[in-house]
Amino acid sequence: MSQIQQHEPNETLAETPARALGEFIRAHRERLTPQAVGLAPGPRRRTPGLRREEVAQLCGVSPTWYTWIEQGRPVSASADALARIAVALQLSRAERAYLFELAAQRDPAEPDPASQDAPAALLQTVGLIGAPAYVLDRQWNALRWNAPAAELFVGWLDGAHDRNLLNYTFTSPVARALIVDWETRARRLAAEFRADSIRHLNDAPTRALIDSLSAASDAFARFWASQDVFEREGGERAFDHPVRGRIVFNQITFKPAHREDLKLVILVGES
Repeated sequence: MSQIQQHEPNETLAETPARALGEFIRAHRERLTPQAVGLAPGPRRRTPGLRREEVAQLCGVSPTWYTWIEQGRPVSASADALARIAVALQLSRAERAYLFELAAQRDPAEPDPASQDAPAALLQTVGLIGAPAYVLDRQWNALRWNAPAAELFVGWLDGAHDRNLLNYTFTSPVARALIVDWETRARRLAAEFRADSIRHLNDAPTRALIDSLSAASDAFARFWASQDVFEREGGERAFDHPVRGRIVFNQITFKPAHREDLKLVILVGES
């Protein structure tokens, strides 16, 4: 079957994401009774819950493939096959989301987050924060920001400007003057966006943004070609503000539950 990939028979199965996925699936198989899926219990059942062969039949996959995925072996698991496993094991919404997270796959039953409006409560929260704060979408366009953020980010969040953080950083002379150690920060920003956008790197809006930035900024093209990948993290952020002079903040980034394509960024002033 095309789902099966060959592997070494004596391969050591260390604690890996594949192993964690297999353990999760096995635990839920063992909790599910035959009666719950319309099967007769049968005599001398040696295993708790359903047998692997029974789950494989319910999912429409080969017993060998199903056994291997439970064992944490290096087999490919498509989103469609995972969805059938989730249905067969009668997983709850939270359990199903956890299954797809373990497999690093997007659940085909979930709508594309980019097609949904940002939660109103998240946008309203920005106005309740006293420090500079803003919300970014998956292409790092600012969806909402507060007055302190507009006062800080001249040329981006004040007045009528393009609201994309990457465009601002790489194409605005104001950003180069504002951001202390611009070269280091810009390089890291490109690497963070590569890591952040991996699941939608070929989506049309993301691809268009990368292409336009590569054409407009030699620095972005160079940093993007380096293939650097950094996790987005907080830390000190310094700015040379045209009115207030040198200002230093600590940046904190939050991702809302169920909307990890959005980010709430807060810049807390040093005491």
